[in-house]
Amino acid sequence: MATFQDLKTAVAENLHDGDVVAFEGFTHLIPHAAAHEAIRQGRKDLTLVRMTPDVIYDQMIGMGMAKKLVFSYAGNPGVGLLRRLRDAVENGWPNRPEVEEHSHAAMANAYEAGASGLPCAIFRGYLGAGLEQVNPNIKRVACPFTGEMLAAVPSVRPDVTFIHAQKADRKGNVLVEGIIGIQKEAVLAAKRAVVTVEEIVEDFDDVHPNACILPRWTVSAICEVPGGAHPSYAHGYYDRDNKSYLDWDKIAAERDSFQAWMQDNVLNAGPQDFAGRVEHLRSAK
Repeated sequence: MATFQDLKTAVAENLHDGDVVAFEGFTHLIPHAAAHEAIRQGRKDLTLVRMTPDVIYDQMIGMGMAKKLVFSYAGNPGVGLLRRLRDAVENGWPNRPEVEEHSHAAMANAYEAGASGLPCAIFRGYLGAGLEQVNPNIKRVACPFTGEMLAAVPSVRPDVTFIHAQKADRKGNVLVEGIIGIQKEAVLAAKRAVVTVEEIVEDFDDVHPNACILPRWTVSAICEVPGGAHPSYAHGYYDRDNKSYLDWDKIAAERDSFQAWMQDNVLNAGPQDFAGRVEHLRSAK
C-alpha cells in the first residue's frame, strides 16, 4: 500500500546496494529526480534496467553505480552517443559494467512477463539480427502447437522500479497521462515501486475513464517532486528541455567536466531544485 514520503526517505528505504532497479519513462516522465537522489545516497553494485538508457543512466554509470546494464538502445536522444557509458565500457572508467543488450520488443515483453509472474517472455523477434550471438540470454524455443521457432528472454522483475507521473490522489493511486511506454508493466513487475509526481490531488474525478491509473496497492511510496522529470518533459506540465540534452553531450565528453557538473547539480543539489529548472518551460505552454 502506497505511503507518502519525502524522496530522500523513499530512496533510502526502497533502494539498496546490489539491487536490480529500473528507472523507467519513455520520452517523457523520466524519473531524473529519483535517480539523482540515488546518486546522492551513493548506491552501488546496481543492475540498471531500462528500455532506452539516456542521460540519467549516463550519469549513474559515470558515478560508478552500475554493476550490470540490461537495456535496449542507449543514447542521448536527438544528440548522439552516451559518453560516460562509452568510457565505462571501453576504458573501464570508473568501472566496467556487464552489458546485456536487447531489442525494444524484447524489453517490453520481458517487463510484461515479469508483471505476469512468468519466468520468461516468448515472442517473434531477432530474426536476421546479431544480438543473440553476443547475448546468451536470448534463446530459441519451438511453439508446442505450430512448431514455429520463437525468441525467448528472461522476464524482468526488478527489486524496485522508479517512475515519474503527473498526479497521485490522497488515497495513493497514481495517474499517468500521455505516452505510457513501459511504466505500468515496470511497476507491476517490481517487488517495490517508488513514484514521484508533479502534484497530489484530492481525486481523479475529471480524468478520462481510459487513463492509465496505477492503484495504490501496486505502489510502495509516493513523493511529490514538481519538475522531477527534467530535462525530459511531463505531458500537460512542461516541455522538454532540449538545450540540456545538447549541453550534456559537451559536459559528459570529459571526465573532469562531468565530475564538476555532477558536484554542482546533483551532489550539492536536492529534489527541491527541480521545480525551478522547469519554470521557463512551463511559461512556454
